[in-house]
Amino acid sequence: MVRYRRNPVPGGSYFFTVTLFDRKKDWLVTHVNLLQDALRQTQRMQPFEIDAMVVLPDHLHAVWTLPPDDADFAQRWRAIKSRFSRALSKSGVPVRQSADGAYDIWQPRYWEHTIRDERDYAHHVDYIHYNPVKHGHVTRVADWPHSSFHRYVRAGRLPVDWGGVPIEDKPQRYGE
Repeated sequence: MVRYRRNPVPGGSYFFTVTLFDRKKDWLVTHVNLLQDALRQTQRMQPFEIDAMVVLPDHLHAVWTLPPDDADFAQRWRAIKSRFSRALSKSGVPVRQSADGAYDIWQPRYWEHTIRDERDYAHHVDYIHYNPVKHGHVTRVADWPHSSFHRYVRAGRLPVDWGGVPIEDKPQRYGE
């Protein structure tokens, strides 16, 4: 069996990519309310901060910060995936089940990266917020509804027009 190397850092911040098994499905946005419920329920049981997040049709990206004495993000993702899967099935969505009764909704693994410093943190938050534009869902970051970008704008941390021009078209500043 393959042993996946995780970097447990109590109180650490992590970047995640979590993907549906069938990349043609759009369940994460068509049933975003069920995903939000799964996240909230998991946060109540095992607290963590969602620093940034974007939900796209078939995958999501997030930056989380865990409590100072806790590094168990794996259990949290297990709970979120399980809660969403059960809720999706109960809502009437025809979800396939494997021979052992598990729902075949999510890819079994996810990408995780331990945030190293403030620059790495800022880079991943920007990546998250710009991702709907990157994938062609919108032309302006502000036009994608399922993003923490809107929380950043309300808090005055980003202007509403941030990311409104595709990266390739942005003029380079001296020294970049």
